[in-house]
Amino acid sequence: MKVLLAGDFDPGEDEVWRRALAAALPEAHWCSRAELDAGQVAAGEIVAAVVANPPPGSLRGLPRLALIQSLWAGVDRLLADPTLPAGVPLARMVDPAMTAAMAETALWAVLSLHRGFFAYQQRQREGVWRQHAQRRADEVPVAVLGQGEMGRAVAARLAALGYPVQGWRRDGTPLHDVLARAGIVVNLLPLTPATRGLLDARAFAAMPAKASLVNLGRGAQVVDADLLAALDSGHLRHAVLDVFTTEPLPAGHPYWTHPRVTMLPHAAAATDPRSAAAVAAANLRAARDGGPLAHLVERQRGY
Repeated sequence: MKVLLAGDFDPGEDEVWRRALAAALPEAHWCSRAELDAGQVAAGEIVAAVVANPPPGSLRGLPRLALIQSLWAGVDRLLADPTLPAGVPLARMVDPAMTAAMAETALWAVLSLHRGFFAYQQRQREGVWRQHAQRRADEVPVAVLGQGEMGRAVAARLAALGYPVQGWRRDGTPLHDVLARAGIVVNLLPLTPATRGLLDARAFAAMPAKASLVNLGRGAQVVDADLLAALDSGHLRHAVLDVFTTEPLPAGHPYWTHPRVTMLPHAAAATDPRSAAAVAAANLRAARDGGPLAHLVERQRGY
């Protein structure tokens, strides 16, 4: 069973994944695109591909390809590749460890916003000793946008702490009705044509005064100029941002120094090679044996 491993990896990252995948699926022969291009492996021998945002064209010319397994949860960059083989099942990564890590980050952000910890951090820098009123969790309604694996996990963890939580998906209650009832909005939506620019001036105006945003989905879902205007006017209290339209965030961008913005460098939840390799291996074996495939992407919907 010959499997292509292709991706836009950081230095040394591909070797980490190769070791984890080889341990999870030792019967596979793991190949690189360089081996294919050099003729060391015949394209017709590749029956599956495990990918991490590979360069466009990486999956071209593989006639026996039966599964494309992504190592990342988001597949928007894959679907944007016009050379992505049509008709081949595409599976996104649903990594239990990543889901747990995302829930931890969401909890940290919501707790910090609810309890005013970011404000205390600013007062520390200013040398100011001053307490503010403490609200109960049941006084802080939270909207979780996106009800996939991560959205459901985040909603459950927040509800367990006593927050009134309302989940939202695109085929449910109108978005602005949900936003109007939320003190904190946590975005975990996938990036699709329908969600690009979804969080704009109208969305922020629908949120109550002094509400806050936590964006753990995709940067392109937020209209940056509109968010900055809502923060500058004081209508929104704070934004916790993990993802950005351009990454790394360019030097000089207003988010770097904005007093109402807390930034993470796309670090809310990383895919864990140990658990994700087991997920990928299970799907590869299912493809080989004709079993049911997990976490398949509906290409028309974008997730």
